[in-house]
Amino acid sequence: MTTTATAPAPGFEAPGVDAFQLPPLFGDVTKPVLQLVLAAIIIVVLFRVATSRMQLVPGRAQFLGESFHGIVRNTVARDMIGPEFVKYVPFLTALFAFVLVNNLFGIIPFLQFPTFSHPGVPYALAGLVWIVFTYVGVKHHGFGGYMRISTWPPDVPWWVRIILTPIEFLSNIILRPVTLSLRLFGNMFAGHLLLVLFILGGEYMLVVADSITLKILSPFAFLMGIVFTFFEAFIQVVQAYIFVMLTASYIGTVLADDH
Repeated sequence: MTTTATAPAPGFEAPGVDAFQLPPLFGDVTKPVLQLVLAAIIIVVLFRVATSRMQLVPGRAQFLGESFHGIVRNTVARDMIGPEFVKYVPFLTALFAFVLVNNLFGIIPFLQFPTFSHPGVPYALAGLVWIVFTYVGVKHHGFGGYMRISTWPPDVPWWVRIILTPIEFLSNIILRPVTLSLRLFGNMFAGHLLLVLFILGGEYMLVVADSITLKILSPFAFLMGIVFTFFEAFIQVVQAYIFVMLTASYIGTVLADDH
């Protein structure tokens, strides 16, 4: 009489960077690329609906559109840029909406992937922001004037400037887009990784693990996944706001006459 030994359940493998290496859906088009296009379409449609029938007493869609625009105009652009803020409100509003929608994709069923958790996407957007505030600075001050306010601290001895000027150049010209993109990428990456960890961990505890204790505790893993979904939604909104606020701050800085 022979007995067949039951193979032990495989150990749980925690998700890592490979969870973000998404294969192409077709050709060279990946899920983040499609989400960028989808986000642009959603934003255009929503703002078209909000502004299609403008009335003195706004309807629901117009009210939501004006409220969103007002947040950027009154709490970001006006405070960070100064007297010339009005001309930059459309860009900042579109930027805020674009980052916000792509962040929220991370908690939307069937999508469930924050676009900016893929490093190339926030780097590209931060590069666009760098082009914008550099252009604004050069147009306002001229190239020489822009470099002066960005790298030449006023009211300090010349020998201190020898030390500070390279640091200011690195900080204001080179590192601004880097830190802007890394902040957004790091938060979206970490948040998505936590959600994947709790969901896959709960699935492993419930379906794969042989331990009765783990099966009993599996609902708590799913519950933590739900809790972190709401927390991640809050972080996604905050990070979109911070991104546009820093962008407005950079524009305001390059428009200032003094460093």
